[in-house]
Amino acid sequence: MNKDYYEILGVSKTATADEIKKAYRKLAVQFHPDKNKSKDAAEKFKEVSKAYEVLSDSQKRQTYDQFGEAAFQQGGPDGQGQGNPFGQGGPFTYTYSGGDFSGFDSGGFSDPFEIFAQFFGGQSPFGQQRQQRPTYQISIDFMEAVKGVTKRVGIDGKNQNIKIPAGVDNGSRIRFNNYDIVVQVKPNPKFRREGYDVISENEISFKQAILGDIVPIETVQGIVKLRIPSGTQPDTMFRLAQKGIPSVRGSGKGNHYVKIKIRVPKNISSKQKKLLEEFEEESSKKHWF
Repeated sequence: MNKDYYEILGVSKTATADEIKKAYRKLAVQFHPDKNKSKDAAEKFKEVSKAYEVLSDSQKRQTYDQFGEAAFQQGGPDGQGQGNPFGQGGPFTYTYSGGDFSGFDSGGFSDPFEIFAQFFGGQSPFGQQRQQRPTYQISIDFMEAVKGVTKRVGIDGKNQNIKIPAGVDNGSRIRFNNYDIVVQVKPNPKFRREGYDVISENEISFKQAILGDIVPIETVQGIVKLRIPSGTQPDTMFRLAQKGIPSVRGSGKGNHYVKIKIRVPKNISSKQKKLLEEFEEESSKKHWF
């Protein structure tokens, strides 16, 4: 049975790099064979180290989040074994023969298969050595990654076109003719991406929080009207189903999560202060009875 690396380290799937490092250090000291002479210490230390090796590397962590531990296990000799996630398609399988492309830079990006080489002693997990292809990098905006975009670029002195599919994430790799394209997605000040889900914050007034309201919410799929119920508390999270990022495989969309922030006025008039005091007094009476 595959083991959950996050569970092994005792952290959540949204843990930061620092939280992962702290958890690893604590467990490494606890189970180090030189200090812990229990029967299972060595095996536990090995599990903790393997989990940290994957989760501390952003690219490996992204692959693990998509495919789990199977992404780092060797499949059958035909590349279709149970441990091979690419038998059903993987993060490096987008293949296009046309599109549009611009702003193209040559990159020094490492081949993604080097990740696997560390675990298989230099052997390909697909049963055969993979021929190296030139690798390039392209930078696109957040919304271009969400919606998909066509860009144009000059490669080897020729203008060539490529289509970036909707839903690609930062670090996604696309095969284009005889090249590999690594996509770098610029961050967006309004939206934070987690997988195919999007998280944003929306500020409402003190009055809206108390009385409720219908407010417009900006999502990657357009403006959505959200009903704020009366008595909404700070940091309340609302889910907007299917308003997130489309899957690159075309199977639905993620969700959009809105965290509510309540805007508290910094300066109030004497009349507003009096009304608030009366409000507080009335609230106390209701609480008493």
